Amino acid sequence: MFRKIRIAALLGVLFIVAMNAWLDKVHSRDWERTLRVVIYPVNGDLSLSTEKYVNNLTRENFTPLEAFFSTQGQLYDIKLRSLIDVRLAPQIKGLPPALPKNSNILDTMLWSLKLRYWVFSVDDYQGPTPEVRIFVLFFDPKTHPRLPHSVGLEKGLIGVVQAYAGRKFMSKNNVVIAHELLHTVGATDKYNPADNLPLFPIGYADPDRQPLYPQSMAEIMGGRIPVSETQAVIPKSLVQAMIGPQTALEINWIDPDDNRLD
Repeated sequence: MFRKIRIAALLGVLFIVAMNAWLDKVHSRDWERTLRVVIYPVNGDLSLSTEKYVNNLTRENFTPLEAFFSTQGQLYDIKLRSLIDVRLAPQIKGLPPALPKNSNILDTMLWSLKLRYWVFSVDDYQGPTPEVRIFVLFFDPKTHPRLPHSVGLEKGLIGVVQAYAGRKFMSKNNVVIAHELLHTVGATDKYNPADNLPLFPIGYADPDRQPLYPQSMAEIMGGRIPVSETQAVIPKSLVQAMIGPQTALEINWIDPDDNRLD
């Protein structure tokens, strides 16, 4: 009898978790109300220089994200003008579990569970409950010329962004944050992971341009601005990025029958 009760309780918990995940997915992309997004800064390299930078961050450093979503939403006739509301949480002490290298599906699933537990254990944000949580790990560019991959999880609506500490990097950091934020609401990558080149045509901001190169903007999920068939550059800011029709479809901004997908 006790075993049956334990199994029933476990099934009940799993059902609640599954229902919460489903509700989060539905509400995060109905775009009938403003999506609450909270940025959690983290001192990724534990250095004094990064600590100083993180302590001086303000909400205004991230408001270009709000403007980007609003501007792009208007292009797709989204009635809601304030699509996301970005807030800044106090610095998080401690690092999230590292994404396993060359991992299989099982390792990735285990990491995802560990990450969600870590988020639960460190999240002490005092404002309205966020729907999307973005943890931004900052690193001193002098000691970390290359950064690990950033990730955005649709399950749990969690992003982990690797970013550079420094005022001149903030605009590029926001490009990465927007990319991972879009992952949490259903957008997929539109670049080739082997060479990071945007996929044609869905990863191009203007696939009908003649001549095709150089492009002047980046499709946000393509990640880069194609300047030739073999070269692409990271946009300097969100002003050089846009949300293409395929991404708009994935995040429920347009109908599958929209002629912009042709």
